[in-house]
Amino acid sequence: MKVLIVGSGGREHTLAWKIAQSPLVEKIYAAPGNGGIAEIAECVDIKDTDIKALAGFAKKESIDLTVVGPEAPLVAGIADEFEKQGSRVFGPKAGAARLEGSKVFAKEFMRRHGIPTGDFRVFTDYDRAVEQVDVFGFPVVIKADGLAAGKGVIIAEDRAEAEAALREIMMDKKFGSAGDRVLVEEFLEGTEMTMLCFVDGKTIVPMESARDYKRIFDGDRGPNTGGMGTFSPNDVYTPDIERRFKNDIMLPVLEALNREGIEYKGVLYFGLMVTRNGIKILEFNCRFGDPETQVILPRLDCDLVEVMNSVVDGRLSSQQIRWSDKSCVCVVLASGGYPGSYKKGVPIEGLDTVDRDGVLVFHAGTVLKDGRHYTNGGRVLGIAALGSDREEAREKAYRSAARVYFEGVQYRKDIAK
Repeated sequence: MKVLIVGSGGREHTLAWKIAQSPLVEKIYAAPGNGGIAEIAECVDIKDTDIKALAGFAKKESIDLTVVGPEAPLVAGIADEFEKQGSRVFGPKAGAARLEGSKVFAKEFMRRHGIPTGDFRVFTDYDRAVEQVDVFGFPVVIKADGLAAGKGVIIAEDRAEAEAALREIMMDKKFGSAGDRVLVEEFLEGTEMTMLCFVDGKTIVPMESARDYKRIFDGDRGPNTGGMGTFSPNDVYTPDIERRFKNDIMLPVLEALNREGIEYKGVLYFGLMVTRNGIKILEFNCRFGDPETQVILPRLDCDLVEVMNSVVDGRLSSQQIRWSDKSCVCVVLASGGYPGSYKKGVPIEGLDTVDRDGVLVFHAGTVLKDGRHYTNGGRVLGIAALGSDREEAREKAYRSAARVYFEGVQYRKDIAK
């Protein structure tokens, strides 16, 4: 098989690493890829949002399976385009990807079907939003409706912060047209949990649990990021929580999608909060999470390409999926200044000194030039480690993270603590 991976981040490097292990695969392409992916796959200079060029490449090269990493091309309809020309693609069509592409659509979908989520109001008018921003008290969650690279969610502690967030999103257009509509949401207290599921339209199968850390600084302080670290399994995911997730969340969502005539094929990501009043959905993503993928796929104990083929072909119910009982921890090394402005093109040192025993280095924002790696993004590397338990995995990940250096490097010291 020839496989094309669309995207350029740490998630896509992890996908390339796992797909390369399949005996079914003879050649991997990545568009556009990054400095780490370039060591596994042939990188092609096509943007992940240039759907026409990607479709043309897939046809010209007789690609057997295209795996779409990021949300933007899925929301823009890459799966529809590929299916139209008879190319096999792993990822939901645009109608299904609206669950991530529009937070308003997702919340109204959940309200229609009685699926547990926090209460919310939708605003298109700035003055009205300011007037009613305290409807749920404080803290309150303010979200841009559309895609904002994981940064369009602000938790406001008081009215001043809430008004500043609304001004940023609705008036200053920090996230462009993604802020044309805004959600003001009830703040949910509890413990966060991430569940990713394979879905083939008829069958939904959960992967292993994970926990993501969104804030930039230790102790969950500072602005939200795309994710600064993660670990799997999540000890919050007890047998009781597993039962409640499947019965109250996972299966009702699939049934609701089918009732609305939405065929969902690919990965469905549930961002969850375990509260005193049960499990509630914070958000959906329509693809593998980043950096959750970096701790989930190292624990997958079977052929990922076989699983993906079973999803595309609608035969997931007959597919055996096995998981390792090891723990995995991933620490993200980010550029100085991220999630604000940061420098690119900074040389990365020490990659060859990282432990090789169960430690995996996944490149996110890097570029390979003349045999050297340089920074090329906000989140630069994910240092993931497998261990017999979480403490061993954590110790290995941090020991290796300390050996890698680039000017301005920053990372949280409390991942999986």
